[in-house]
This record gives sequence, structure tokens and C-alpha cells, in this order.
Amino acid sequence: MNSHYLPEIGMGAVPPLGLRLSLPQSRRDALRLGLFSLGGMLSACRPKPAAVAGGDGKGGLPGAKARSIIQVFLWGGMSHIDTWDPKPDAGRDYNGPIGAPLATNVDGIRISQWFPKLAQQADKYSLIRSMTHRINGHETAAYMVQTAHTPGERLAYPSVGAVFSYFNNEYYKGVIPPYVVLTRPQGRFSEEGFLGPRYKPFATGGDPNSARFEVEGIISKNISDARQQARRDLLSKLNTMSRSLTNNAVLAAAGEAKQQAYDLILGEGRKVFDLNKEKPALRDRYGRHTFGQDCLAARRMVEAGVPYIVINYPGGWDTHSNHFQTMGRQCPQLDQGLAALLEDLKDHGLLDSTLVWCCGEFGRGPKVDWQPPWNGGRNHYGAVFSALVAGGGFKGGQIVGESDARAQEVKDRPVYPVDLLGSIYRLAGIDPAAPLPHPMGANAHVLPGPAENVKSGGFLKEIM
Repeated sequence: MNSHYLPEIGMGAVPPLGLRLSLPQSRRDALRLGLFSLGGMLSACRPKPAAVAGGDGKGGLPGAKARSIIQVFLWGGMSHIDTWDPKPDAGRDYNGPIGAPLATNVDGIRISQWFPKLAQQADKYSLIRSMTHRINGHETAAYMVQTAHTPGERLAYPSVGAVFSYFNNEYYKGVIPPYVVLTRPQGRFSEEGFLGPRYKPFATGGDPNSARFEVEGIISKNISDARQQARRDLLSKLNTMSRSLTNNAVLAAAGEAKQQAYDLILGEGRKVFDLNKEKPALRDRYGRHTFGQDCLAARRMVEAGVPYIVINYPGGWDTHSNHFQTMGRQCPQLDQGLAALLEDLKDHGLLDSTLVWCCGEFGRGPKVDWQPPWNGGRNHYGAVFSALVAGGGFKGGQIVGESDARAQEVKDRPVYPVDLLGSIYRLAGIDPAAPLPHPMGANAHVLPGPAENVKSGGFLKEIM
């Protein structure tokens, strides 16, 4: 199991759930290990709170328009010219076989032919067509987009999700951990940074498009709900010590962790991940593929108040070769799942309080590489790329920035990762200049300040 799944607590490390120990164990020991490992995970996800005043106990921070965030990370880098920044007059060397772009339900906004469903939802989102950082390496670009800090600095900063987890822990009282990844960590860098292992995301594992979404440590095809309940009943009967020492503070804390674990594997947490509770027609609207069901699972977690959810696009977008074939397969799935998510959030009255942002670590080279071995591929490209933002205080139906006639350079209004993340933090009630606790006492803040000479076009005030 990937070490991202469970954080460390206390003085040691929690054994991964499902770990088969080589030493012999009694049934009592096995039950205790499994239960308290999960309980430890939950308590570790709620460390000492950050110094933020207010809060409402439902995951929202003081002054926040965005109570939850859904990040759709198109890791590998989705081509901007083929999707949200089409250039129909650029010619075949830039457009390849892509046809004319589609009109949307907002006058003046046109997007690729592969996004007919999103074309009808354009009033709900805005497109940033001038994202830039000029980094062409996957790891360094992913770090920049998800931290806004320059790669190679002395400190390894946490991702935006880990920062949300840190600032929300005082107020978020839900059963599910505050930072969740569907379904596996992307792995380009250590998301928790210097905040430490307790701020790693909880990665669900499994496939939400399967008949039973096997969430790591919560739902398993090998252990039915009835068997989980039987284990709980057995452990309760065996646990005579807790009943005899009712005033013991340590046992009381352990009992609270145990109850949290039960709530996750048998109670409300278990229900959130059961997509079979949704109507088949709604599941069909999202798409009966992994990404579509990821989006549906994310909406259900928003309803449960989870502060930060990442959907790491299954398969990725690293299309050096077979580019147009891959785009022709994946873009319709992205279109279906993302359009359904925006519409469903709106229908549930959640879009105004849920911020959705979608982009990769960079774009792809606007000029098609027709030569072997790429044979019509696109390479890494950080000079200009696109992002989609919606809800949570962002206006819909807007375009921010502009690339040139061939989508090769920013023509107007450059937007750097620090601008995008700073805007997201502000809408979520997090001060971009707030300090972060470094274990060695280093001077660290959520975002880099002017003293660090970071280029910035300013926060996205035009769509906030």
C-alpha cells in the first residue's frame, strides 16, 4: 500500500490498513489493530488547530465564500489549444485534425468540439487562457501549480490541499478526513511538504465506477457490512477494561477514536462512498467511467462538508504520442463528468459554496510534432496554458487573459500560479500571507510575498 494513505500519529507510525503481519496474532489483537489504526488516522487528521478565529463547524472558515474545494488535476498537462483556447485559424500544424470550435451558451465564448456538454454550462464557469510559469518539467511544474512557490527553494512547501487541511482542522467536524484524493495520489511531489505526514491526503484507492467502490480501509469486497458489524459487537464484548475504568482519560480518548472509526466504516462515512444510493439516471449523466463517478463521489463529499477534494484524472494527459487519439477518448469523458458536476452542484444549491478548479501542471506544445517517434504528438509547454474555475465566489461566463494567435505566448493579462492560488485562498477565507509552522522554525507563509520577487499579475479580481 502506498504510504500516502495513512499519516503518522504519536511517537510512531500507524501500520497500513490491511497489512498482513508476519507475527502470530489473536483475533482480539487483530481487531484492536485494525480498529485503532483507523481511529488513529482520523485523530491524526485533526491536529492542533491553526490560529484562525470563528468558524461554523461545517468545514467553512470565517469569511469564506467557498466552503469546499474540488480540484480536478489534469496531471501530465492537457493541451490548451485543443480544448479551452482553440485557434481555428492557426492551420493544420497547430490544430491537426481538430474541427471548428463550438459556440457556448455565453456569447463570445467558444471551446473545442470535444466539449458539447460544457459548452452548455459556460455561464457557470470562467476560463483563464493566460496561465503561465514557463516550467516544462512535470515534477517542478506540478509543484509550482499546487504550491505557487518556486521549485528549488530551501523549503519544500505543502500543496494547496494540505494547506486547506491545516487551516480547516479547528472547524471541520466531519467523519471523513479533510483532504481526500480520488483515487490515488499523483506522486509528482510530496503533497504535505514541511507540514509533515499527518497532512498527507487520504487516498481512497478503488474505482468508483465498479459495482462496489472499494475505499481503502472503509469498504472491501472481502468484508461485508454485516461482518464489520459483527466485529464491532465482538470487540465490545471482549473490551471489559473500558467498562471497568469509566473515568480513565486515556481510555476515553481511545473510545472517541474508536467511535470515529466506526462512524467511518459503518456509519455516515460509509454512506458517503456508496454511490449506489444515487439514482441510476444521475450516475448515467455523470458517465459510467471512472472519471465521471469520481465527480459524483466528490459531490457527495461536498455534501458531507469535506473541505478539500482532489480528482486526479485517471490515466493522465501526457500525450507526447497518440495525442489526438487520446484526446478523442478522454475529452468526452472530461466533458461529461465535469459538466454534470457543475450542473449537479447547482441543482443541490452547492455551487455558490463549492469552488471547482481544473487544470494540469502545464499545457502542451501548440505546434504539432509530426516527426517520428511522436507522429502527431504535443510536448510539455509551460509558457501558456488554460484553467477552468467555477463556483465558490468565482463568476461564471467570463474569459480572463488571452494567448496569441497560435496559443504560443501570453498576449494579455498573464496569470501566474500565485495569482490563481491566492484567489482560491481568499475565497476560502485563508489569508495568503498567513504563516505556516515549519518544524525547524523557518519563516514560511502560505504564499510567497513581494520580498521573494515572485512575478504576479494580481489576484483574479475581475471574476471574484
